[in-house]
Amino acid sequence: MSKFSNLGHRLHRGEIAYDFVGKRKLWYGVSLLITVAAIVGLAVNGLKLGIEFSGGAVFTTPKTSISVSAAHDKIAGDTAGHDATIQKLGNGSLRIQVSDISTDVSKQVQKNIGKDLGIASTKIDAEIVGPSWGKEISQKALEGLIIFLVLVVAYLAIAFEWRMAVAALVALLHDLTITTGVYAIVGFEVTPGTVIGLLTILGYSLYDTVVVFDGLKEASKDITKKNRFTYSEVANRSLNATLVRSINTTVVALLPVGALLFIGGGILGAGMLNDIALALFVGLTAGAYSSIFIATPIVADLKEREPQMKALRRRVLAKRAADAKRAAEAEARGESPEDEADDDSAEPEDAEAAAAVVGPRGQGARTTGARPQSGSRGSRGRNRPSGKRR
Repeated sequence: MSKFSNLGHRLHRGEIAYDFVGKRKLWYGVSLLITVAAIVGLAVNGLKLGIEFSGGAVFTTPKTSISVSAAHDKIAGDTAGHDATIQKLGNGSLRIQVSDISTDVSKQVQKNIGKDLGIASTKIDAEIVGPSWGKEISQKALEGLIIFLVLVVAYLAIAFEWRMAVAALVALLHDLTITTGVYAIVGFEVTPGTVIGLLTILGYSLYDTVVVFDGLKEASKDITKKNRFTYSEVANRSLNATLVRSINTTVVALLPVGALLFIGGGILGAGMLNDIALALFVGLTAGAYSSIFIATPIVADLKEREPQMKALRRRVLAKRAADAKRAAEAEARGESPEDEADDDSAEPEDAEAAAAVVGPRGQGARTTGARPQSGSRGSRGRNRPSGKRR
């Protein structure tokens, strides 16, 4: 068994744990900085909408030896005052995209491109997208995203509770903001492939989040009847139990996406793959981060504000303080503190009662030097191999 696999087993069994929930203010700060940087990039650069959303024309030339940079220089000034995006396709042809031009203007641009590149304009294929159609597509995409978020929140509120639905929504908005901000900073075009990528990563982010929430829901069942862990501690244990699985699934998903982005789009020059690959790569990374460092800590924050969870925290802390006091007294007498059976149902209901019960146990019951012989201790002693009490 590898070290990583052994680590996963130990995390799942609760033998070791990383305090993600306890350090949630640190993760909130990191997320805030990343989100602000994304918003600034979005405000400064803006999104570069493809012609499917802004309208325009796409001109495809026959196979040519002209490079992308040479084509830029040749057609400069002949694209009706708009910037042209040029890509070299796999068959050797050029794909020239000019946004925000009408049908009449696109005909003149087509003639100019043919003249500048030395290609007959009749051999250049032109695909025109009207501005009204692009606006309609943008509106439909936004409506689809809003409907998706509403359905997700409704489902999580019914299947789990409204606090988990709020936490999942915050995590999703966090992922969307970071992904769109990276798009603005990098300058990639927003195409239908981008929308597909965004919806895909939202679903993937929800998958990780729901897995953690399902384990948390099961682990926190009847938690107020026990005095062993606070809600935040139970949330952290549930998060650690699924940590390795979340990392494994994210890495496996990022490998093919990274190949599309860095090899397909970067090395091989298949530029059209960049649109969906960048959205997937950034979104998957942000989704894995938010499911671990954002969603679960937010649920813990919201739950800890409930009166019953506040009372639970007081009881847990009082019990631990009492246990520490008994251990210190036993150590002072040179004795080894004995483990006591965990009976959460018998614990007092508040911190003051806990302190009152522990006091006589830790002081009055042991001032004579005799140990109280409880039934649970006697039976536990009989179950030892020697059959004797230690």
